[in-house]
Amino acid sequence: MAEPEVLQIANSVWIFLLIFNTQVCENFFLFFFMQVNFVVCQLFALLAAIWFRTYLHSSKTSPFIRHVVATLLGLYLALFCFGWYALHFVIQSGISYYIMIIIGVENMHNPMMIITQKITSLAFEIHDGMFRKNEDLTPSQRCLAVRRMPSLLEYLSYNCNFMGILAGPLCSYKDYITFIEGRSYQLQQSEANGKEDAKYEQTDPSPNIAVAQKLLICGLSLLFHMTITKTLPVEYNIDDNFRATASWPIRFFYLYVSLMAARPKYYFAWTLADAINNAAGFGFRGYDKNGVTRWDLISNLRIQQIEFSTSFKMFLDNWNIQTALWLKRVCYERATFSPTIQTFILSAIWHGVYPGYYLTFLTGVLMTLAARAIRNNIRHYFVESPAVKLCYDIITWMATQVAISYTVVPFVLLSVKPSFTFYSSCYFCLHIASILVLLVFPLKRTQKGSKKHESVQPVWSKKLEEENLLKKNSYSTTNNSFSQKQEITCRYQALKQ
Repeated sequence: MAEPEVLQIANSVWIFLLIFNTQVCENFFLFFFMQVNFVVCQLFALLAAIWFRTYLHSSKTSPFIRHVVATLLGLYLALFCFGWYALHFVIQSGISYYIMIIIGVENMHNPMMIITQKITSLAFEIHDGMFRKNEDLTPSQRCLAVRRMPSLLEYLSYNCNFMGILAGPLCSYKDYITFIEGRSYQLQQSEANGKEDAKYEQTDPSPNIAVAQKLLICGLSLLFHMTITKTLPVEYNIDDNFRATASWPIRFFYLYVSLMAARPKYYFAWTLADAINNAAGFGFRGYDKNGVTRWDLISNLRIQQIEFSTSFKMFLDNWNIQTALWLKRVCYERATFSPTIQTFILSAIWHGVYPGYYLTFLTGVLMTLAARAIRNNIRHYFVESPAVKLCYDIITWMATQVAISYTVVPFVLLSVKPSFTFYSSCYFCLHIASILVLLVFPLKRTQKGSKKHESVQPVWSKKLEEENLLKKNSYSTTNNSFSQKQEITCRYQALKQ
């Protein structure tokens, strides 16, 4: 080969590498900039939330002004964070609102499933409140049912408020409107004997302690993510050398540690979002039996329960809580067959188009059903003796953590090839084990009929039922103490479920 040709090839390779490295650097800095941008916007939202609670308190400002300010600040943050792509929030909400107005209440819940969590939640809540019969609703559906169409301002404020536009969390429309109108502090206290006491707190409880605690958790989670998470990459689970040389106990231990190290970034984002809402005065759930305020109405996770879960269900119930409630309300409670399978499929579709999501949630179906079968058939043999139960809890904790880690690997790897590389390297062991468990142990069917609803439905007096029927066509914002007591009692019952 002639020397000029060699030089030409070398120059071409050098130019290609230069362009490639430049593109990689640009993508890296763009991703880093987006992360910094998100954190800065959330910190600004935290300061705005404190200002909102202090200077635009419901006792000083009308709901109209609070709606307007919350919406405009939310759209400003979206514009700052995403540029003109933020118009998607307005267009999406506007089209959804137009559909709700034009298509009619009795049919609106179906097309809303193509949009987002808040829109679908509100669609079903309006459908429950304005179309379905009261006796056909579960207690939670009855409490969250919306009895009139929201105004456009209320709708935009609910969807685009600055407290939740970037990271949520999801909340019900009724809870949000109750907060905006200043009625969220009039929740019932629960006494030590478990009976409801119709006492109302007239002074606003301070969220400062709860916000400070959550910001401390945010700081620790961010520190853990920046120092430890990057040293334990999930991708190392499919490294050829690691798979060839490491023993099975070492591989499963690293699997658990690497997936545990991947969680703090979610702890940071969700806890910060919760703190922002609390700082604005949103998220007050009432008082515990000791009279301590609870600011976990819209919390998205419980870290201690997650890390010490002794069952697959316990983990799912404490991880991404508001999404789990959304899936339960819009899918699981309304599914006519195979509610668990339908719920996991909906969850996969909602998360996005990556194949890893579908592999994770389809595997999650098997794990959930197998864990339920084992728990229903053998757990009662191990709860009599405290010592035996302790051993059972330790074993189930270890099994749960391994099963969760095994299940969510494709969720992190995203693509089909690395996901199947991981599962095939494990010989699909937990898939096979789950199928064998379902073949050996009988699985009790979940009763979803009306009898179940009747068994958990509170016993309302005739007067309260008549009050509900009289107010069916209007969303009550009255200051009448009797109607407030009814709504608060209903909300309290729903929270206990």
